[in-house]
Amino acid sequence: MLRPAPDHAALVAGFAWDVPERFNIGVDVCDRWAAREPGRVAIQEVVGARVSEISFGDLRDRSDRLAAGLRIRGVVPGDRVGVLLPQSAAVVIAHAAAYKLGAIALPLAGLFGPDALRYRLTDAGARVLITDAAGLAKIDAIRADLPALECVVCVDGARGLALGYDALLAEAPDGFVPVDTRADDPALMIYTSGTTGPAKGALHAHRVLLGHLPGFCMMHDFPPKPGDRMWTPSDWAWAGGLLNATLPSLHFGVPVVACPSFRFEPEAAFRLIAERAVTLAFLPPTALRMLRGVADPCGRFDLARLRNIASAGEALGPETFDWARRELGLTIGEAYGQTECNLVLAACRSAGVARAGSTGRPVPGHRVAILRPDGTETADDEPGEIAIARPDPVMFLRYWNQPEATAKKFAGDWMLTGDTARRDADGYVHFVGREDDLITSAAYRIGPTEIEDCLGAHPAVALAAAVGKPDPLRTEIVKAFVVLRPGYTASDALAAEIQAFVRTRLSAHEYPREIAFRDSLPMTTTGKIIRRQLRDAD
Repeated sequence: MLRPAPDHAALVAGFAWDVPERFNIGVDVCDRWAAREPGRVAIQEVVGARVSEISFGDLRDRSDRLAAGLRIRGVVPGDRVGVLLPQSAAVVIAHAAAYKLGAIALPLAGLFGPDALRYRLTDAGARVLITDAAGLAKIDAIRADLPALECVVCVDGARGLALGYDALLAEAPDGFVPVDTRADDPALMIYTSGTTGPAKGALHAHRVLLGHLPGFCMMHDFPPKPGDRMWTPSDWAWAGGLLNATLPSLHFGVPVVACPSFRFEPEAAFRLIAERAVTLAFLPPTALRMLRGVADPCGRFDLARLRNIASAGEALGPETFDWARRELGLTIGEAYGQTECNLVLAACRSAGVARAGSTGRPVPGHRVAILRPDGTETADDEPGEIAIARPDPVMFLRYWNQPEATAKKFAGDWMLTGDTARRDADGYVHFVGREDDLITSAAYRIGPTEIEDCLGAHPAVALAAAVGKPDPLRTEIVKAFVVLRPGYTASDALAAEIQAFVRTRLSAHEYPREIAFRDSLPMTTTGKIIRRQLRDAD
């Protein structure tokens, strides 16, 4: 575990990895606390006005019974177990059962449609799926296309060919003993978000949870502290929701609030934080930009217990960073990583590692560099590609069924991210953008994040995306797609006002020369804007 320290140098000096040879995620997040304090609250489920609490003892007992029930149905180590459920204790139970079986958990987002589910379940060769009635309806429509899927368990009861979850647990034999897995054994496969092409299954080992702990401690300002309680609106099928919030919280015995909602509502989010006494929140940048539209949040909601907000998924930007300090009195713990190697850069208020516009500094235990195309490290403030050295406990094992893509991801011992950034003289990393999202205009290389963050500071703008549009003179011009806040109407005058707003706050070469108003923007299930769809449509 990373210990608090006054500065980054002290954080690094005081840290060393301690990854045991044998380790199992399911045992760690369920059984370890259940043996000490079986009644300790692990999950607090909020469904409408109903609130229920599930203890670590409950998680252990139910995951053991689910694992036993799946074992007698032929599940063996290495089998893929799909989990298609909204935020709930059942998600953690399903994951823990898979880990204890030595199987591979395959998280699937509730927002996935039939095509996305068919692709992932087929590519993974999943033998088992644990879902609810809504998920089952999607699966029934494609079941004929999933020959490897032998067993479907529905938490809402037996339906058609699906087994009932409660009945399966009730019939399971007693005395389940978890598989004694190695830390390097496969445990979890998360598909990339597909912002730049077809999703790939990133296969992780049990050690991935331990690899996340230093970054988790940094971005969340060193939990656990008395009374800590975690909430994230991110789907627990995403690496951010699962590994930046849920599983590490349970490792530290911090209760997690589960609220199964597929639509982020800013006022409802503040209300939930206040009513459930949330102290730690993990909010993607898109959610934070939407929260900026809520007037006087601290005056309208009791946010006194909220001590830290962390964010990751894409660059946050200085406008949102400054808004949180000004309106909430909080310094956002921004972090960076990828599905393949997550949470390797982070900011941390109490360690003095936080700067507007920066995603922080390397998390102790991870070697992160900014490289030129020839593999040499860049100078201060010189843009280059973010790369992470192997071996690293948080790094993926390989892409599922894609050895060529796995090999292409590496240059020697560097894992290449495809993300462009610069490192300043003080060691802070400033994210510029994905290589294919960068805009080339009149010899300038422009990252979209800074423009989008500035657009979001305009009172009329709810969400925005900036892309490059081909131009015979400048190669590309900046074009912005804007979703307006309620009460504003699209017009040429408003477009000109927004353009002038950005031009005066950034620079003449960065402001959007064209603005298109949209009702919504295409997003991945993780809340990232899919800019390539906007480019292609344009």
